[in-house]
Amino acid sequence: MTSASREAPLAIVTGASRGIGYAIAQELARRGHRLALVARNSKRLEEAARRLAPSPSGVETFSCDVQDAAQVRATFAKILDRPGRLEVLVNNAGVGVFAPVQKISDADWDSTLNTNLRGVFYCSQAVIPRLMEQRGGHIINISSLAGKNPLAGGAAYAASKWGLMGLTYSMAEDLRGYGIRVSVICPGTVETEFSPHAGKDPQRMLQPGDVARVVGWLLEQPEQSFVSEVLLRPTQKP
Repeated sequence: MTSASREAPLAIVTGASRGIGYAIAQELARRGHRLALVARNSKRLEEAARRLAPSPSGVETFSCDVQDAAQVRATFAKILDRPGRLEVLVNNAGVGVFAPVQKISDADWDSTLNTNLRGVFYCSQAVIPRLMEQRGGHIINISSLAGKNPLAGGAAYAASKWGLMGLTYSMAEDLRGYGIRVSVICPGTVETEFSPHAGKDPQRMLQPGDVARVVGWLLEQPEQSFVSEVLLRPTQKP
């Protein structure tokens, strides 16, 4: 790692190997951040890093399942064991199981809640001491409009995202006295591999880059203000 990359602000992105997470990593690299990319699939993660390799500030990858508290603690200890300021954690890692509530298995329920909600809690807890020491920084959680509206066939997913809204707002209150901003982005349908989009027009869907640009905009807010929540919708219903 060069001295220039050590001086660049650090951005941690979970679920960074593809889709929205990768687009966010691209946006942050463009803005000069040093990247720590976190995801479960190490092969996809390395491929994402190769594509981002021209980033002058540096890219590192860390394979981690955010459902596992011990893995998160160990992984984030490695990430934070570097000089430089931690600018932002983007909690993007997520899974979705879509089925009527009466058909959801215990395993699918646990996986969805543990990744989408518990994982955000673990990752945020891991960086908060550093942010408090710095007296500043930003935690950005990627939720969904399913965290605002009922979703037939999406009970587990919606429950995790409604919970994420409560976690985000409560963290913001806990941390704002330290100059730490906590925000949540709630996109509508995004064209990714994440969930089925049968019968929907991909050209009308949000694109991963649309979400990434909102992340960049949130980081541009002056120190005396922060945007707590962004609802992001496609112009035309898909």
